[in-house]
Amino acid sequence: MDAKSKMNNRFKDLEGGLFSSVTKADVGEGVGNFLAAGGANMAWADPFYPNPSVPESVKKAMIEALEVGTVSHYVMPIGDLELRKVLAEKISKKNHLSIDPSRNVIVSPGSDSGLLFAMMPFIEEGDEILIPDPSYPSNFLNAKLLGARAVPVPLFEEDGYQPRIEEFEKRVTARTKMVLMSHPNNPTTTVFRREALEKLAEFIIKYDLILVCDQAFEDHIYDGIEFVSPCTLPGMWDRTVTVCSISKGLGLSGFRIGYIYANDHIMDVLYGAAVNVLGASNTLASIGAVAAVRDEEFLKSNYERLLRRRNLAYEILSDIPGVEMKPSESGILSWLNVSRLGTSAEVADYIKEHANIMVNQGTPYGAQGEGHIRIVTACYADDEDAARRFRDIQKALTELARQKGIC
Repeated sequence: MDAKSKMNNRFKDLEGGLFSSVTKADVGEGVGNFLAAGGANMAWADPFYPNPSVPESVKKAMIEALEVGTVSHYVMPIGDLELRKVLAEKISKKNHLSIDPSRNVIVSPGSDSGLLFAMMPFIEEGDEILIPDPSYPSNFLNAKLLGARAVPVPLFEEDGYQPRIEEFEKRVTARTKMVLMSHPNNPTTTVFRREALEKLAEFIIKYDLILVCDQAFEDHIYDGIEFVSPCTLPGMWDRTVTVCSISKGLGLSGFRIGYIYANDHIMDVLYGAAVNVLGASNTLASIGAVAAVRDEEFLKSNYERLLRRRNLAYEILSDIPGVEMKPSESGILSWLNVSRLGTSAEVADYIKEHANIMVNQGTPYGAQGEGHIRIVTACYADDEDAARRFRDIQKALTELARQKGIC
């Protein structure tokens, strides 16, 4: 029997690497096999991977909880109340909003599941979702999984990847239901400026749309750039669902703790579906997350480390002949234009073969990602370990540039 023939069109053409080669770094066993053969992974957005990165305050809280023994039990499907309280305080302080932990916040097992869950109540078969391109690959796939059509809206490198509202206007139709965006943007690291967000908010209100905003990289913004959460703009609180994470800012990706905040009319529906869709987040990880969010010195220390790493990556990688690169505006990534050296697949494969390092091809991030690669420059806890790999990439691509006659 061909079971796939019985599947719906949202899923039937997905591939997990069992019968074909899958290049996406978080699908199938590809990364595992590469690592087992001695390769280095700079393709997962996991700060300080593969080195230990749990702070003492978090270890202490989790060990004490294990000794008590009650961590073998569920937390509430909407999330541990103490965790929702500290998250509400964090959100309120950052955005100057009045956030009620029992009405405006829900905890998810990571922001990936949270992102899909945030979209689910709104999307019906045949809806269209406007998605900036380049953007996080799950944004495009989530639309398909929910029966909608992803409508890419190009962002342009010459604009610093700031959105052009006229590109949204060109693509809106009677079927458009939602704008889905990552802010700061993954992979470009762009922080969308207030003026651009205000124009986008006017557009969303004009066409009576919903905004789902993935802010997984919001904790670390560089060079004094203002960060504006779209939900705080006039008219946007009632139509915005914001998805966040402790993975990037706190470097605790393995804890699988994400969270969503929105007005209570939206949240009431999410609370009602939480046990069926999310289940419940990990009890021990929730306790560790409370300690991590409360430890403001830890967040500050991570900022200093990641800013230093951002600068180190730029210093080494921007020197490569044929590569164009700007300092990252946020987070843990670097986005390189390698179009003079080849396609994104060719360049990523060359790095894999000649530097033994896995980086991300640009094309999974949208059509505008062609000719680019994404490198998770925050990998490795020690700066010199990271710098050595940056230099290996630099050496490999310099040789590729020589072969291309660029240097």
